[in-house]
Amino acid sequence: MNKSSFHLSPAHLISQYLDGYFPMADENGKIIWHNPPHRAVFDISNYKPKKSLRTLLNSGDYVVKINENFKAVINECSKLRNPFDEQWLSQELISAYIGLHVEGLAHSVEVYKNKTLRGGLYGVQIGGVFFGESMFSKESNASKIAFHHLMLILRKNNFILLDSQYLNPHTSMLGAFEIPKAQYLKTLKIAVQQNRNFNP
Repeated sequence: MNKSSFHLSPAHLISQYLDGYFPMADENGKIIWHNPPHRAVFDISNYKPKKSLRTLLNSGDYVVKINENFKAVINECSKLRNPFDEQWLSQELISAYIGLHVEGLAHSVEVYKNKTLRGGLYGVQIGGVFFGESMFSKESNASKIAFHHLMLILRKNNFILLDSQYLNPHTSMLGAFEIPKAQYLKTLKIAVQQNRNFNP
């Protein structure tokens, strides 16, 4: 089920997430709220990095930072396409997410090589839920490194749910799987009431 909306603010974003919706802008910049019959999620407690990624993590070539440059991460993500081959991050959405970041409700995980941003991801936190919004990579595996560190943070702080919206080849490769909407909403209702911190 999708619905459109002409009003967008940090508070409105949060209220929609609490009801199970997430936003994407269409080709005209109009915000469409999505609430699909199946939701892609990750199993935080059972996450294990692949051997090839562990080798990369141990190489010392990359530095990972949290919330150092949220604007740069979301601007890089805005260059990407959504599952429908559309540029889903409008300027209105970018501004709203930056507003959530200022309020401490949106976070970025950033991967640097030679002091240059090479990959990262961002998402929204409400209680014990992290709503993964988007990730980007300027070189092979940089987004995987960001995802790995996100999972370590969520596990360390006992998060209950990592929402990945729609299943796609990249998130499936990282370990995402689908659950029915009813199961998602039941877990969401419990998880958002938990007191959690996004501490590295």
